[in-house]
Amino acid sequence: MANGSVPSIFNDVIGPIMRGPSSSHSAASVRLGLLLHDLCGGRPDRVDIQYDVMGSLATTHESQGTDMGLYGGLLGFSPADARIPDAPQLIAEAGTVIEITKPTLHDAHPNTYRIQVERQGDKHEMVALSTGGGMIHVTHLDGWGLDLFGDYEVTLLETGDAASADDVTAALSQQDLDGVQTVSRADGRHLVIVLAQHHLTVETIEALRGVEQAHRLRSVLPVRSRRALTVPFEHASELPADLLNDRPLSDFALEYEMARGGIDAEAVHANAAEILSVMRRGVETGLAGTQYEDRLLGWQSGRFVEMQKASTLLDGGLLNDMIAYVTALMEAKSAMEVIVAAPTAGACATFPGALLATIDSVDASPEAAERALLAGGLIGVFVTNRSSFAAEVGGCQAETGAGSAMAAAALVELAGGSAAQSLSAASQSIQNVLGLICDPVANRVEAPCLGRNVSGAANALSCANMALAGYDHLIPFDEVLDAHRSVSELMARELRCTGLGGLAVTPTAQRIELSLKRAPNALST
Repeated sequence: MANGSVPSIFNDVIGPIMRGPSSSHSAASVRLGLLLHDLCGGRPDRVDIQYDVMGSLATTHESQGTDMGLYGGLLGFSPADARIPDAPQLIAEAGTVIEITKPTLHDAHPNTYRIQVERQGDKHEMVALSTGGGMIHVTHLDGWGLDLFGDYEVTLLETGDAASADDVTAALSQQDLDGVQTVSRADGRHLVIVLAQHHLTVETIEALRGVEQAHRLRSVLPVRSRRALTVPFEHASELPADLLNDRPLSDFALEYEMARGGIDAEAVHANAAEILSVMRRGVETGLAGTQYEDRLLGWQSGRFVEMQKASTLLDGGLLNDMIAYVTALMEAKSAMEVIVAAPTAGACATFPGALLATIDSVDASPEAAERALLAGGLIGVFVTNRSSFAAEVGGCQAETGAGSAMAAAALVELAGGSAAQSLSAASQSIQNVLGLICDPVANRVEAPCLGRNVSGAANALSCANMALAGYDHLIPFDEVLDAHRSVSELMARELRCTGLGGLAVTPTAQRIELSLKRAPNALST
């Protein structure tokens, strides 16, 4: 029904611009909260939430930002709003009653939300998924099965019977709309779902015979879908083989995003420039020093830079710059400052840190920097089409692994390499991290996440140089991604961002988690 299956570089890969520790939890939940806010016409009076006890959200909803994100959305806040960290307190002060239960639901996806909201006696229910990188999929609303991805302005028109729904649909056929679909419910009622670039006007709705109730849901993604949307390719193997050695990957990335967004090259570059500026501010914020109460690690990037300038570290050259930038971005994230999930918040530093450090190292022009960002973004498109960014689905290999592959391709681009070399670097980088688990200490996305992001950047630099030197990656990128997906499917639930395995269950990690529960500022900076 929608084009949610067609990823955009700026929707699915490099974004959202957000606050919080996890895009799967903190940003996706904001977007779901905004849709619920629209559905019930404002802040709800009561919210009842169910998380499957066997899913990821049951153990991480508080510590990884699901609560603050969802409540922020219910209050009408955007993902980058400065009030997001305080949303749990603000919604309680506003009088909303919230109850969370964790029954056994056997939900197929580990990030499944089942939410009921009530406002002034009007009740609504939603079942939705957080699919990784802040992306969402609404599967049920008020008992109707549907598929909404937040990529359209949606008008919902409720009718009493099939005949009324048919009348509404027939009347709407004269409108310039992207899609109209009717779904039925067990009680015989029908819902007409209207997808468009703008909501239906009040006048249009009032003129439709048989409509008993109408709701408008906003688009929550920066790049909207549209009717008859097509893209030139979806997988790396579909790129023109005869051009890969003669053109940079950014040429294909630009072509792709122009087609996906229905925009020209200038607009794509403008979006890339804005993203780079937000990433840059994140580095600057981190290096300047950050604090946040509920946090494991203190400010470490400043000391690293001091020692780097004093030549008291081992000579790492560009790698040391990457370590400083990656650390600064992770610290900004952990202090709830604004960052770019690229492709996720947990991996928000691998790609941006490696990219920005290399841009500075080679003194890249603005256009070259933007093209490198786009090249990495296209690698992310290929990842999401064959696998997943979500650690809850595939462990750290999913998010930091993808970020490392994106960075490797971008670094080749900055060195003047070809599309073939960028794909080779991306292939090698994911081969190096297959099986990497997600096991955050105390469910805070800090440790071992910082080290994993630094390692991802180092992996990217190594693979970029190997590809530039003509090393044979052996396995084509698409086949590596298929292996990536297969390993995700085989990975134990306990090793996929649940806090139930790996480093998260070591005695020291358990002591740290207990100390945070007892005294939230005990380990803060």
